[in-house]
Amino acid sequence: MDIVVCVKTNPDPQLVRIRNREPVLEGVPWRLGDLDKNALEAALQVREAAGGSVTAVTVAEGNRKVRETMKEALAMGGDQAVIVDDPALATADQSAVASALAAAVGRLPGCDLLLFGEGSSDNYTGQVPSRVAARLGLPQAGYARRLEVTDGRVRCERSMDELVETLELPLPAVVTVVSEANEPRIPSLIQIMKAGQKPVQVWSLADLGLGAAALAPRQRVVSNLAEEQERKRVLFEGDVALQVEAFVDALVREGVVGR
Repeated sequence: MDIVVCVKTNPDPQLVRIRNREPVLEGVPWRLGDLDKNALEAALQVREAAGGSVTAVTVAEGNRKVRETMKEALAMGGDQAVIVDDPALATADQSAVASALAAAVGRLPGCDLLLFGEGSSDNYTGQVPSRVAARLGLPQAGYARRLEVTDGRVRCERSMDELVETLELPLPAVVTVVSEANEPRIPSLIQIMKAGQKPVQVWSLADLGLGAAALAPRQRVVSNLAEEQERKRVLFEGDVALQVEAFVDALVREGVVGR
């Protein structure tokens, strides 16, 4: 059972500051996205039940810290990692990333099950899994909260408003995983240390038979600014007890807290 998990590394969203309505990324550590960890955990559980191997694949997109970040996936239990790194990917959009991932998966010795998180922690477009499935000609099931593999098929359960839907797909197949699917494991110190000894392959676009021109962005981001907010600039002065009450009243009026 060859299981492949496509993951993405992002700046830690909890440590990103906003200045002039734009994110400040200097000094912010990079990490695997939370939903990517759910997909990786699902892969590890399938491996534990059915045997096989787990390969984590990512596209660097100009991030030179990606190799260190991919050690998270290996520490959690991945058997090996593949990084697609090329200067042409620094401006890659979802279409280019999907092309690179599909080519990387196609170059692997085998892929019976291809897993994704339902979206990335940054732009959360949710486009890449479907684009990869289309390029590889594989069936896809989205938003799986449970999955199991038996007899050459994967069965996925997903919540659809008031209904619970069960889908069954022949392998190989693509499945996206939601956060409710599991609780990603936390690697031990020994696992973190051993992660550096696991194989990591770095492939360029040339290795995948892809030309930079073919991966030129088809989209242009016009604006990606934080919402503009006007400060109230309310100043509370005087007796502390009275001003505390006035402060709480102001929060109630703004709908921040209730009484």
